[in-house]
Amino acid sequence: MVEGTRDNGSIAPLLEHVGPYNEFPEEYQLQSAIEALKSVKVLVVGAGGLGCEILKNLALTGFKNIQVIDMDTIDMSNLNRQFLFRPDDVGKSKAEVATRFILERIGDPTLNIVPYYGKIQDKDMEYYKQFNIVVCGLDSVMARRWLNATLVAIAQKLGQVIPLIDGGTEGFRGQSRVILPGFTSCYECTLDMVPQKVTYPVCTIANTPRVPEHCIEWASVLQWPKHFSAHEKFDGDNPDHVDWLYATALSRAKEFGIPGVTRSLTLGVVKNIIPAIASTNAIIAASCTNEAFKIATDANPFLNNYMMYSGDDSIFTYTYAHTKNVNCPVCGDNFKEVKCQRWWTLEKFIDVLINLQSIQLQNPSLSTTNGVQLYFRAPPELEQLTRENLSIKLIDQINPATEQIIVTDPNLPISLNVKVVFEGPDKEPQDINYLLRQ
Repeated sequence: MVEGTRDNGSIAPLLEHVGPYNEFPEEYQLQSAIEALKSVKVLVVGAGGLGCEILKNLALTGFKNIQVIDMDTIDMSNLNRQFLFRPDDVGKSKAEVATRFILERIGDPTLNIVPYYGKIQDKDMEYYKQFNIVVCGLDSVMARRWLNATLVAIAQKLGQVIPLIDGGTEGFRGQSRVILPGFTSCYECTLDMVPQKVTYPVCTIANTPRVPEHCIEWASVLQWPKHFSAHEKFDGDNPDHVDWLYATALSRAKEFGIPGVTRSLTLGVVKNIIPAIASTNAIIAASCTNEAFKIATDANPFLNNYMMYSGDDSIFTYTYAHTKNVNCPVCGDNFKEVKCQRWWTLEKFIDVLINLQSIQLQNPSLSTTNGVQLYFRAPPELEQLTRENLSIKLIDQINPATEQIIVTDPNLPISLNVKVVFEGPDKEPQDINYLLRQ
């Protein structure tokens, strides 16, 4: 065994023998690979079901400098799959408890893990540029978009390419991908692949519920505002709120003879939760760690660039190179083309932007590239000043030949440039068939 690999245990053979698919085996240096594992700085984003597995794997694979960031605290419901936590840890920071558990269990004085209990948005570009690799184990689309845009900005402004390894799971399915900012497709390029949240017609949930989800939506959308003030928003992490919603939905279900309303389903509907499977987390975490190992050591070529895993009816994986989107507002030509009916008001256009699969905004503010303020959500004075624009047709507020729309959203660290392409009639059609085609 070569000096320096003794402490790496089972990964020593992977370091001592260059992989058969390495395109430049003559350039591989064992000692450089060993030193890389000691010096490379890795950031793990998320310390939940996937993050716990990733953090454990990185520590056991020989990485010595790791930081982990997570804004959540441990809940009792986490204990069945987030194996680094115990009942006594409930209410404590996931990042801090996971770090302490791994350091105590491994007992390696050369292993350095630094936790941060807070949001990824708390850290600036200076913080993120210190890392060589970022491994993402998040369950939030918005958080992924923010992180992706930050790393792309670092590549564009500083010329520093920090690989982003992104993992995600949904039940028995999952995926991992390697994003090289500026070179491969980024997370924003694949935004249209993110499943949309299932919605139900209000008329159905109000009058003719047929499935348990209709009863839960009825309780959430129609009954909650009637029984609580506008200032008291539903909180899926508040047991009292969940209990009330579950009881209300169950009563509705009994009235219509609909079985299947459970507390877990209630949470799943209102929080858009897909049950986490521990085995899927382990598989995707292993894939993410494997890619980090290959990037750090050069022992094998890393993933190019998207791997899909399915364990529903059988077990299989599919790997392909996802093409970079030239119109990606983050890493492409910096504008997004959106078609707009000539009769649409600004309010209608904003509603379309929020629900557009390839953009997915929450609270956008809009202005033009010529400095005209179309609509601002905040501060209140500016919202009041621009509110009247909502009822005016967009085509009367912008010249598409010379202007684009700048869209900002509090969940994104960048602004999006939207190029509007007008089409259709000037007045809202009364023909229902025309409207249905839109």
